[in-house]
Amino acid sequence: MQRKPNLAVVGATGLVGGTFLKVLAERNFPYENLYPMASAKSAGAKINFCGREYTVEELTERSFDKPIDIALFSAGGAASEKFAPIAAAKGVAVVDNSSAWRMDANVPLVVPEVNPQEIAKHKGIIANPNCSTIQAVVALKPLYDRYGIKRIVYSTYQSVSGSGIKGIRDLEEGLKGNDLKAAYPHAIAGNCLPHIDVFLDNGYTKEEMKMIHETHKILGDDRIAVTATTVRVPVFSAHSESINAELEKPFELSEVRALLAAAPGIVVIDNPAENAYPLARDAAGRDEVFVGRIRRDFSVENGLNLWVVADNIRKGAATNAVQIAEKLLEIL
Repeated sequence: MQRKPNLAVVGATGLVGGTFLKVLAERNFPYENLYPMASAKSAGAKINFCGREYTVEELTERSFDKPIDIALFSAGGAASEKFAPIAAAKGVAVVDNSSAWRMDANVPLVVPEVNPQEIAKHKGIIANPNCSTIQAVVALKPLYDRYGIKRIVYSTYQSVSGSGIKGIRDLEEGLKGNDLKAAYPHAIAGNCLPHIDVFLDNGYTKEEMKMIHETHKILGDDRIAVTATTVRVPVFSAHSESINAELEKPFELSEVRALLAAAPGIVVIDNPAENAYPLARDAAGRDEVFVGRIRRDFSVENGLNLWVVADNIRKGAATNAVQIAEKLLEIL
């Protein structure tokens, strides 16, 4: 793109929307005009971005009549279902953080370190994957390319920030002895809740099925057997995951460590003798995916265990979307 793009941030007053703005500033994303948008409830609010004050405008069907090149959406699934097609029809490239378009066959589901080639295939909308899926596939992609993967078992330990402001407040108040239940059916302080999103008829939660289906789509391989258990834990920021993978080919642990350390977006922390392994506190506020506890699973041929940690609001949402937007600049 020869000129700087006009940029819209939809859901600008929310937790992810605010992080969109923070990451755009940190990465010096080029832009000509910025249009922060939100629901009628938040319209009129003032936000500061790169030293300038902006007034948040209400998201309406006319919002994209103005010349906008890229729109970053994080305003919920209903808003994305309604307004993303309107924006796309006006020639806007939409990067949507909701689950509304992820499994649409005509919408690329993209993690730039994993499948950036899919961005060029977009027809107006690009989907940002689920936060827990993003960090998982960043770690799995180098292994998939080198060895192939037969089966994946996900066990996640997901922070309350994944539930937005309500989840954070539930934990803050719970730690004070006030058990709010605004975000969850049970108190989160002192608890681990094996319940993220709604339960489905098959006994899995929607979050668990998202990880299964999104892994297939992003890696482009429906043959991989995938199962998941997702758990909300009393941690403010960053999701942690135990990933058990059955590879198709034999491997050496030294080669796996070197492969992961050389992969884009990954930091390996794996020195048990020094109690060094990825921690949520260390990943919070960072954009990398941290991998450790790399060890062989002796119970199955070519089995491998990984511990994978990343900031769910940054790499799991805002940073991944901005990285997609950066790639879009190369093809617009």
